[in-house]
Amino acid sequence: MSLTSINYIRGDATEPNYSGNKIIVHVCNNVGAWGAGFVLSISKKWKEPEIQYYNWYNSQSDFRLGAVQFVAVEKSIWVANLIGQHNLVPDENKNPPIRYNAISEGLESIGEFAIKKNATVHMPRIGCGLAGGTWEKIEPLLQKHLLNKNIKVFVYDL
Repeated sequence: MSLTSINYIRGDATEPNYSGNKIIVHVCNNVGAWGAGFVLSISKKWKEPEIQYYNWYNSQSDFRLGAVQFVAVEKSIWVANLIGQHNLVPDENKNPPIRYNAISEGLESIGEFAIKKNATVHMPRIGCGLAGGTWEKIEPLLQKHLLNKNIKVFVYDL
């Protein structure tokens, strides 16, 4: 078990200030909607993650909760479109759209990709904005799927 901890940084997750290969992680919904939250920052900087998300959604090829799409945006940067949000609003029982099991599954895939690419992982506080999740539930998932594998994780707060 690693004793590595999350590196918290003030700044923009689309501007990872670290050398080497980098993966920028964010949470997407499973209904084909893109246009609010952190994706606005991604789309402002790179068009390809949004284009690829829509292509993936329209193809329905393994487009499901827990799946991850890796989109190369620069020579050493990938954006990970992680499907971790069911719908856009809380359900009839007032449960938020976040699906922690899907986040967990997606982070496992991201960990494997990070090891293969020898990459660091960068993100805002995923799942805690529009998806309605809590950081207290996300942080242990980062520990389990990334930090315990000695993958450096950087979390950005604007």
